[in-house]
Amino acid sequence: MQLVESGGGSVQIGGSLRLSCEASGFTYVGHCVGWFRQAPGKEREGVAAINSAGATIYADSEKDRFTISQDNDKNTLYLQMNDLKPEDSAMYYCAAEAPCWTPVLMEPAYNYWGQGTQVTVSS
Repeated sequence: MQLVESGGGSVQIGGSLRLSCEASGFTYVGHCVGWFRQAPGKEREGVAAINSAGATIYADSEKDRFTISQDNDKNTLYLQMNDLKPEDSAMYYCAAEAPCWTPVLMEPAYNYWGQGTQVTVSS
């Protein structure tokens, strides 16, 4: 299984970005996929996750600004990020696990990871 993220970049405070994660060698049935991020000097943290049925979980600080979604036909996961803040700057990683039915924001729950896409928010 391979996960490839895209959509990162530099954006001003208050701006928006949509990250994508395309999966190959992976069937989007009975799965969980999620977004994690890691800022320099900090531990990797969960941002949002979704299972194949569409159930979602968000980190408390992001649930009003970020939206996770998936297109099972395209085997692609998305993260729409609005009202971005400097503290959102980080490397964002896509993660997947199957079989999986309950999406969680814990790293050990996921065995498949992408290489990451950088998000930088500045004034």
